[in-house]
Formats: sequence, C-alpha cells, structure tokens
Amino acid sequence: MKYGLIGEHLPHSFSKEIHAKIADYAYELHELEKTELDGFMKAKDFTAINVTIPYKKDVIPYLSEIDENAKRIGAVNTVVNRNGKLFGYNTDFCGMCALIRKIGLDLKGKKVAVLGTGGTSNTAAAVCEALGAKQILVVGRTAKNGAISYGELYRDHADAEILINTTPCGMYPYPDGNESISGSAVDLSAFPKLKGAVDAVYNPLRPNFIMDAMERGLPAEGGLYMLVAQAVAAAEKFMDQPLDAALTDRIFNEIRASKENIVLSGMPGSGKSTVGKYLARALNRKFIDTDEEIVKAAGKEITEIFAAVGNDGFRKLEAEVVARVSSENQGAVIATGGGAILRDDNVRALKRNGRIYFLNRPIEYIVPTADRPLALDRTALEARFRERYGRYLSTCDREIRTVESVAQTANMISEDFFQ
Repeated sequence: MKYGLIGEHLPHSFSKEIHAKIADYAYELHELEKTELDGFMKAKDFTAINVTIPYKKDVIPYLSEIDENAKRIGAVNTVVNRNGKLFGYNTDFCGMCALIRKIGLDLKGKKVAVLGTGGTSNTAAAVCEALGAKQILVVGRTAKNGAISYGELYRDHADAEILINTTPCGMYPYPDGNESISGSAVDLSAFPKLKGAVDAVYNPLRPNFIMDAMERGLPAEGGLYMLVAQAVAAAEKFMDQPLDAALTDRIFNEIRASKENIVLSGMPGSGKSTVGKYLARALNRKFIDTDEEIVKAAGKEITEIFAAVGNDGFRKLEAEVVARVSSENQGAVIATGGGAILRDDNVRALKRNGRIYFLNRPIEYIVPTADRPLALDRTALEARFRERYGRYLSTCDREIRTVESVAQTANMISEDFFQ
C-alpha cells in the first residue's frame, strides 16, 4: 500500500472517495487488528497514511518526529514516510478549524463546552484554545482527568455559548441512539445563550444534535466538512505541496450531494413515484417508495393493513420503515406516502440524510383511487388536502409545482438540488 487509511473498522469510511477527488494516487482502506499494528508500523511499507480509531495514539511511538499540533493534542492522524523515517501530523486540527470557520462561528471570548473525552475531544479543545475561546469545558460521563460531568454542565454552565460534540451520539447505525448511547449528546434547550453547534459526526449528514440546533435557527454543521478539510490537509503532507484553497469546498459539495437523499412529499396522486423513478434513472440513483417498503414489511397491501390495524397501526409501521430507509440509504430518491410528513419523527428521519421536495400538484389534477384508504373519493381527497397543505409547506425544503411534465418537474428538482 502506498497511500491509504488504517483503522480497526472502516466499512463506512468516506475517505477513499474523498481522496480520489483530491489527486490521482491510489488510496486504500486497510483494516488492522490491534495485534497487527506493530508489524505494520515497523515494516513501513507505505508512502503516507491516515490513521483513525483506535490507533491515533498508538502510532506515536513509531514516529521519528511529530508536529506541534499533534504533540499538543496527543494524537496523530497522518503519517508520512520520508526515506524510512516516519513523520506524524494532526490534520484533524485543520479540519476542525475549517468546519468552525465555515459556519461563521467566532470563538473569541466565548464559553465553549466540548462534549466527550476521546481523541477528537482533545483536538476540539486545542482548536478552541487557538481560536481564542475564553473558557473551554471538557465534558464526560464522569468528572475526572480535568473533565466535568454532564450533570455539572447542566447545573453550572447553562451559559455555554458554543457546543462541540465529539461523542458518537447520533452516529449511524443508531441515529436515535440505543440502550447504551443517546441519539443526541445534550438537550440544547438547557442552554439559552447558545450561539452555535458543531458535530464531528458525519454519518448521518445532519445528526440529531445538529438538527436540534438548526431548528433553533443557530449556525450548525455536521462533521463532513471537517472530514474533507482534514483530508485535503493530509494530501498536502502526502505530496509535499500546497493545494488550491477552493478544493475543500468543491469536494465537500460533491460528496454531500452524492450522499444526500432526494425526498419527495405530497398528496397521494401528486406524482411522487412517477417523478421519483424518472429522477432516479436520470441521476443513476436508487429509487425507494416507502409505501412499497411498507407492503413488503407487512406482507399485505396498504388497504389490508388499514383494515387490520387501522390508521394508527399503519402510521406506526410507516414510521419504522421511514426510519430504516432514511438511515440505511444515502444518495437515493425516496418517494414518501401522502401522510408520512404528519409525524415529526418521520420528518426528522428523512432530513437527517435528505432534502424534502413538496410536489404541489393542484387538487383538481389529482384523481382519487381505491388504493388510498384516506382519499377514496373526491370529498375525502379534498379534505386530506386541506388538512395537510400547511404541513407539506412547513416540512419541505423546497416547494415544486407539478403542473408541468414529469421531465420538467424532475429537472426543476435536479437543478435546485445541485445548484
């Protein structure tokens, strides 16, 4: 291996595709068991590598020199082999700085809480110091090694102005958490002076912590920009040359677009499936219809599901399917059922990795059919339209009027999505 990434588990890493956009060197993902690290580092059979969990500290004893940022943080994520001598750097520092600056956060004179006590926490704390934060709190499950507990954070530091999450809370495959980890690191309502939020998690694109901040109108961003910015900084070390300053933004926009789902909402009969299939073919993306997924999961048609468990039972099954589809798919086109956006948890699940387009087809162009239990006739259809119209508008990222042809509607969505 000449260039690549080493770590213990790398199935969901974006690094290979990011580096493919930076330069034309071959970049490999190389998983190592802990027992294999010593032999790998001593063999030095590489030109340059990135290092991720859990080896950012473990590689340090094998290095001839490390840069000041890496020394201060106590972790290395980039190693360059120069004539048999290994030089270590921490380009995560550059990535975190770039992420904070991207969303326009000014840390100077601010009180910052860094959530988590791992290696990325050390990076965030070093960045906060470099950017002039007045007070930096490191927060862990227990108060030890200079960290305060979450209980102390809530009790004594509700005036925190910036929050930086470095924990795995909200990370795929458990965006809403599980029995051992929360879906969001903290409750943002406890911090009335909050001015912005940053999250090192990049999958999903918008973890709950970031969505909570965005819903409050605060500057907030997940970790994808940090990942891209540190990769560009690492590539500069790999090739020993500066790269175009605009490269990070270009690659970030390309990667985000490739990972973000296009989600279609709207009334039954508004053209979601038809437009979605056309759009998926045109963009070479996977197409998913949540109603079809519900039928597969239940082994029954939708009318049969309604007959068996009623509207509440159907909505529960729909929520399970929407959560799964939204979490497991990136870069897809997803057509939702007409009532999917009625539940807040569905909207949040869809927006974590997607952008919602409301297909606003005039009601007079929509024909009621027997396979839509809540819109069987014109009267029921118009009632549903009146009930849901405001909700469609409030939950979408963009309204698309669909009087035009399927091709024109798909083109409007595509142009907006890639602008």
